[in-house]
Amino acid sequence: QVQLVESGGGLVQAGGSLRLSCAASGGTFSTYAMGWFRQAPGKEREFVAAVGWSNTKYYTNSLKGRFTISRDNAKNTVYLQMNSLTPEDTAVYYCAAGTAYRADPSAYNYWGQGTQVTVSS
Repeated sequence: QVQLVESGGGLVQAGGSLRLSCAASGGTFSTYAMGWFRQAPGKEREFVAAVGWSNTKYYTNSLKGRFTISRDNAKNTVYLQMNSLTPEDTAVYYCAAGTAYRADPSAYNYWGQGTQVTVSS
């Protein structure tokens, strides 16, 4: 059983940056694909980015260039660097661990509790 704990969320002004972290325990982190998803109020959960065990990265097109995913296998942690934030980025951000770095949530077996990101205008 893998446990995932996100951190780094908070309130930031538009144009600012945040770095989210997701610490994993209870499994072999280096063998998992890791993903970030987000869910805004009243909207469905959407894919943000993923990184495979071989460090191959995959982004949703609309966020490519502003968001960067990375992983540190020595620390069992995946990160999401978010730059040039806008109010539309306001959401709960979730990390997930699974077998493939895909946009489909069903590819992920384990989920964190989420961290709130609020971007003020």
